[in-house]
Amino acid sequence: MSVDHYENFPVASILMPRRLRKPVAAIYHFARAADDIADEGDMSNEDRLKQLDEFRAELARIANHEIPLTPLFQNLSAEIHQHELPLQPFYDLLDAFSQDVLKKRYDDYDDLLDYCRRSANPVGNLLLHLYDEATPVNIAYSDAICTSLQLINFWQDVARDYAIGRIYLPLDELAQYGVSEDQIAKGISSDAWRAMMKFQVDRTRELMLSGKPLGSILTGRIGLEMRMIIAGGLRILAKLEKAQFDMFRHRPVLKPFDWAVMLARSAPF
Repeated sequence: MSVDHYENFPVASILMPRRLRKPVAAIYHFARAADDIADEGDMSNEDRLKQLDEFRAELARIANHEIPLTPLFQNLSAEIHQHELPLQPFYDLLDAFSQDVLKKRYDDYDDLLDYCRRSANPVGNLLLHLYDEATPVNIAYSDAICTSLQLINFWQDVARDYAIGRIYLPLDELAQYGVSEDQIAKGISSDAWRAMMKFQVDRTRELMLSGKPLGSILTGRIGLEMRMIIAGGLRILAKLEKAQFDMFRHRPVLKPFDWAVMLARSAPF
């Protein structure tokens, strides 16, 4: 999942086995720092891209078994080498954050999925490596879950993303349903909007459920964590439906009662 998803799924830090908390924290801090470069403050695009390139240079030092220049990457290097983590997922995350600096619209669903492949899926890939469960089948399930979590985040944050100039809804599908950018800007939840968002939510739910077997393949606390993450994503989709897809006025979040429901639904499949 992308770094933003920890807002909805803090269970990751609660159920994570103690032996994995340090490497997971190193991965999180890397992703958080890179995400902040892409999004926060008033830097120019040139400065943002330059700083992300400095992160790539630090990854290159790790690849060459050199000592990184910054504490963040020194900590990350230790975890990468200890747990034999692949470097490509880190490069993929940086590519996604760089894309966020320059690309604000997505032509179609495939274009959006390509972004999710680099912005969300790498985190799941890294976690599977930490679990020693990074088989091709498990990675495919993880990709489905992580991409769906990223999409769920987009759907609940349509207004927030528009406020910073971004629209993650595929442009061809906006046109297909007769929804304009001006409508998003004004927060108008019309019949056309509800029909389009129902399509998005239904497709995202189907994608999430396609990765559901991973929750039973993984065992112990990490299996429970995965089932809770899946239940949480499905819960947000249900809340979007209950609000009739008016996330402009009713942004769905997980509350204490939701966690109880999620836990009840997270028994082994």
